[in-house]
Amino acid sequence: MVNSGIGVNQFNGLFDRIGRQTRSQSAVVRPRKRVAKSVRPVRDAEMTQQQILDAAEQEFSRHGLNGARMNAIAQRAQVTTATLHYYFENKESLYKAVLQRPVNEVQTMLSQLNFDGLSPEEALKQVIRVAIANEARNPQRQMLWFQESSQNQGAYFKDCNVLGLHEHLLKILERGVAEGCFRPLKPFLALTHILSVCLFYFTVHENWKHLTPEINRLSPDMIEEHTQEAIAFILAGIRRESA
Repeated sequence: MVNSGIGVNQFNGLFDRIGRQTRSQSAVVRPRKRVAKSVRPVRDAEMTQQQILDAAEQEFSRHGLNGARMNAIAQRAQVTTATLHYYFENKESLYKAVLQRPVNEVQTMLSQLNFDGLSPEEALKQVIRVAIANEARNPQRQMLWFQESSQNQGAYFKDCNVLGLHEHLLKILERGVAEGCFRPLKPFLALTHILSVCLFYFTVHENWKHLTPEINRLSPDMIEEHTQEAIAFILAGIRRESA
């Protein structure tokens, strides 16, 4: 298990490593007829998949499934449309892989943290740090989920096993209530409020940057400030009051 007593900046190396492990797992790849004798073609294939997924994530975040164009994704990924269709049969299969990838990355990250070895309050702090650090590295993903909700009413979201991802936080909240650390609360509603505090910051960034252009809200210092304020705000709302 990874030591859970770490800060936001220290999550970056873990996300890099986990990203390399999980990005290619999200791809739907057609099998080759011949088995390559060298590992080089495999590495090239993984790199190509990652380029395609990165490009598709940007395109789907901007336009959603309905408005995204496969030729625009191919152009952004610097591959031919034939190559794009070799790895992903159609736009829908690519979209599903793009939605699943962030869930897999965060799930892998959370599974490496020993929450049971921490107090509920410290475990909650680490979940908040993971959530914010991940969004800071991928601020476009909030728009990806927004597009899915707006265009498809969650039709593809429901297949991403996001509930399995949230089980970590739900268990921490339930344990905190049982141990008397947190006030009585409804865990799933509290989870919704906690994620809103952590993630809405990134949803409104593109608008708020015009109100205060002198502030870079995605800078490391501002992300750390957001993290500390989110932790303080959330804990103030769920801590059990002293008698």
